[in-house]
Amino acid sequence: MSRIAARFEALRAAGRTGLVPFLTAGDPDAETTLRALHALVAAGADVVELGVPFSDPMADGPVIQRASERALAAGMTLRGVLELVRRFRESDAETPVVLMGYLNPVERMGYEAFAEAAAAAGADGVLTVDLPPEEGEGLFAALRARGLDPVLLAAPTTPPARLARIGAEGSGFLYYVSLKGVTGAAHLDPGAVAEGVARVRAAVDLPVAVGFGIRDAASAARVGRLADAVVVGSAVVAAMEAAQAAGADPAAAAAEVLAPMRAALDAGEGEP
Repeated sequence: MSRIAARFEALRAAGRTGLVPFLTAGDPDAETTLRALHALVAAGADVVELGVPFSDPMADGPVIQRASERALAAGMTLRGVLELVRRFRESDAETPVVLMGYLNPVERMGYEAFAEAAAAAGADGVLTVDLPPEEGEGLFAALRARGLDPVLLAAPTTPPARLARIGAEGSGFLYYVSLKGVTGAAHLDPGAVAEGVARVRAAVDLPVAVGFGIRDAASAARVGRLADAVVVGSAVVAAMEAAQAAGADPAAAAAEVLAPMRAALDAGEGEP
């Protein structure tokens, strides 16, 4: 059983909703990212998503686009991201790490070389946002051969045939994009999320993590009543950005965003 599967199994057994924060590797620098990873785990993260910065992050809104720009300007690379994972693993052998990014850097490294390096570093899953499941066989096979979970996306507009393909190709968990548009979007509709999650669960036998539109403890709790896990990205990255600009500690700011969400999820607050 993979580290991701084991974590979701433990959450299910405990009757808890998972909390999955995202941050961009190298924003504002590698050392801050490493501290932020540990701070997020201490604040209640069950899985962490580590974004691989990319020059054309088309699925991301302005907050995460700026984070990618800062990370690239600071010299972060895909190999640098893997080194961060390796260093994180020196003191945390339990928290699953999902690498989230775009296909181009992975293609440049090569599927086999990337999968081998990611597994050696201690990563657990890979989510490639611009790789359709119908075109991912080569990468997915390389990942699975090394015990890594291909984590796939579904959206409100995903047709049944593609959902079936996602269920066959993906593992670990399914990331359900609750809104059309880019990361950081607002206007979360819990009723629509409930309908979408039910449709996904009818087709895919994986835990469902819902992301996009999770901005605070209240929205996390509302979605947490409907899903196996809640993903929060832009709110964490924005807090880190603001802290850096103010001369405060971005790692502490990330934890301050997450802690109230963890408390709200554990309290079962919010109405679906």
